[in-house]
Amino acid sequence: MKVHFIGAGPGAPDLLTLRGRDLIAACPVCLYAGSLVPEQILEHCPEGARIINTAPLSLDEIMQEIQAAHTEGCDVARLHSGDLSVWSAMGEQLRRLRELDIPYSVTPGVPSFAAAAATLGQELTLPGVAQSVVLTRTPGRASAMPEDETLANFARTGATLAIHLSIHNLAQVVESLTPHYGEACPVAIVWRASWPDEHVVRGRLSTVESLINNTLQRTALILVGPVLESEDFQESSLYAVGYDRRFRPQSADSPFASSDEEGGA
Repeated sequence: MKVHFIGAGPGAPDLLTLRGRDLIAACPVCLYAGSLVPEQILEHCPEGARIINTAPLSLDEIMQEIQAAHTEGCDVARLHSGDLSVWSAMGEQLRRLRELDIPYSVTPGVPSFAAAAATLGQELTLPGVAQSVVLTRTPGRASAMPEDETLANFARTGATLAIHLSIHNLAQVVESLTPHYGEACPVAIVWRASWPDEHVVRGRLSTVESLINNTLQRTALILVGPVLESEDFQESSLYAVGYDRRFRPQSADSPFASSDEEGGA
């Protein structure tokens, strides 16, 4: 018996890995975060599977369901939205599973920031503009922020910021970032990225608050940084003529020019 934690993606039911799909189809028990995981993904569950929406359950109740499946020798598909590596509450479940000596696996999923960037048709790292993406959030009722993990500290780097779980704190976001990025810095807010009712708002730090209405709540991602509007960026050296690289040696003297390297070994 094993508990398979599966990243169910940002919302679109076809943004699910093949591994995730196959694991869901093989598990007679499925626990899913019903507030964010689309029900179409549950269509991959085998006939007769026990399907449990964990949205109204406490952690203790979730673990009781897993222990019951463990006793019965049934594999469990545990579905969370997006990718499991950030803000999934997986860590606390894994800790309890280790204490109970119940085996588990983790299958990654498409994260919401990647889905949002795809919606925008945007690369978040451009040469000479930004080479880092910071995934962060503002403090909330469920989780406080460590003292040094502030928007202002991250903004000082000039990186692209992907600010999650913070649309309700938009005024604080604008106030914290404006001194570092400037009022004209572009902002994009993507609500329910990849869902059928996806909605995008583009603006600047000086205007974005006036562009948002009360319908954009909870599942909105805030992206901030010069990359969102930059066209005057350097081209990557990777494909540049004259750039010596393993798969395109530029001369016989290149360290990559041996027959083994040319053959892809």
